[in-house]
Amino acid sequence: MNHHSSYKNPFTLLGASDLQDLQKNWKTDMLSGFLVFLLALPLSLGIAKASGFPASMGVLTAMVGGLITPLFGVSPLTIKGPAAGLITVCSGAFLEFGGESYWPMVTAAVMVASLLQLLLALGRLGSLSDLFPHSAVHGMLAAIGIIIISKQFPVLMGVAPHMYAGKPPLELLAEIPNFIRHAQLEPAILGVVSLIIMFLYPSIQRGWLKKVPAPMWVLLIAIPTSLARQFSETLPAYTLVHIGDFWGDFGFHFNFSLIGTWVFWKYVLMFLFINSLESLLTVKAIDSMDPQKRTSDYNGDLFGLGVGNFVSSILGGLPMISEVVRSSANVGFGAQTKWSNFFHGAFLLLSMLLLIPIIELIPNAALAAMLLFAGYRLASPRQFRQTLQIGWEQLAIFLVTIGITLAEDLLLGVASGITLKLLIHITRWLFLGSFFKPNYVLRPDLVPQTLEIQGAALFTHLIGYKKVLERLSNVSLVRIDFSHCEFVDHSFLEFIEEQRNHALNEKREILVTGLEGMKPISRHPLASRVRVNR
Repeated sequence: MNHHSSYKNPFTLLGASDLQDLQKNWKTDMLSGFLVFLLALPLSLGIAKASGFPASMGVLTAMVGGLITPLFGVSPLTIKGPAAGLITVCSGAFLEFGGESYWPMVTAAVMVASLLQLLLALGRLGSLSDLFPHSAVHGMLAAIGIIIISKQFPVLMGVAPHMYAGKPPLELLAEIPNFIRHAQLEPAILGVVSLIIMFLYPSIQRGWLKKVPAPMWVLLIAIPTSLARQFSETLPAYTLVHIGDFWGDFGFHFNFSLIGTWVFWKYVLMFLFINSLESLLTVKAIDSMDPQKRTSDYNGDLFGLGVGNFVSSILGGLPMISEVVRSSANVGFGAQTKWSNFFHGAFLLLSMLLLIPIIELIPNAALAAMLLFAGYRLASPRQFRQTLQIGWEQLAIFLVTIGITLAEDLLLGVASGITLKLLIHITRWLFLGSFFKPNYVLRPDLVPQTLEIQGAALFTHLIGYKKVLERLSNVSLVRIDFSHCEFVDHSFLEFIEEQRNHALNEKREILVTGLEGMKPISRHPLASRVRVNR
């Protein structure tokens, strides 16, 4: 595979090529970094508050993500920082550990997870993300979106925290009419207006408007409103952002007294799993948007992320990931290298030096609107429609993952989705032995060189087939033949499509034959297929 030269080794620190990148692209990367900073500042504050951390720790986490992770072999265009997808895990950890005073124990769990993340990278296990079926992963993300919506709606309404703190998501959703009845008028109006801006902005942005992200427009309305209406004097303190003495709080915040308990290790695993998986999925998505068609080293990105999480947790910050909204905006703003991530961190540092009094004028309802929009993007009706189009079994996996996650927790939800996927395959008379051992014949004697796939082709085989295709990465034309395949699932076909696109980017070609004799279970081009003459 054609990896960018500085992303091949997880141990890679800044080299001559990185400094050349800075010298060549500093103007465009600085501009993109500044625009991403405008997006990251309010989101980081909101994510931290929703997670149970002090608001300033969200900015600290994004600062570390920007200033530290680019020193390593991370993906060139991703932005590292706190993410809405981890709100559920963080807030759950605070709740089960004992409340907000247990902040140092949550950061201790993040620290242990970061060390395990470094071991995964050193063991070159970044490709393990391919083991998880896409429907279960998308179901997990949709469930996270629903949980964010349930937890942020009362904040949008300006409801007192004692009315919703600690309640499970399904109960919060049932309480929505009650939250509306107890809304505080001015914060609620501002929150709804902010939410309308977030939803309408993608359809109205034109010309120079594109250079100012929607969250900054929300702040340009919310802060003057807060000043004009004297919110700091007329509304309860919980309705406004509170940062306090950021530099006084700056220091070591971790406590390992719960390390001998199951609940501690439960959250270590959840931080590790969701943090790593969501980050690697984002890297994959942003690589597909890269105008230069670079392919990131997953292990290098995971290593840099692990270092960033370790430093953030030592200082009391949140877990960080390669965040998809800021990263896609970074690409859209014209970033060229990972220095845009560095500049975004530098601007966040300046904001903590110069802008804290202004930041503390931000109403929490405005931040809740941004997070509600983020939750909607994760759980939009389009996600459900697209999953149904792939096939009924994918929708079943998707819905089971969502339902169990909402009722129990994320790990159990994803485990349930994977279990259902395996059970569906068993009903198709696939033997358990076929789940984990790829069945293929490599035919270098044929022209073009041919990979004959036999038996079943499943999501559990992806790592093995990825290694085979990497061995063939110097061959200009490769044929993948499904003529001897009895069943191929959706995740496997999606993997093959990704490999074909990578090959095209590298001026190679992968031909796919033999699928025409298989029956798709839906009209979706990548739907699971079964051999018709079985």
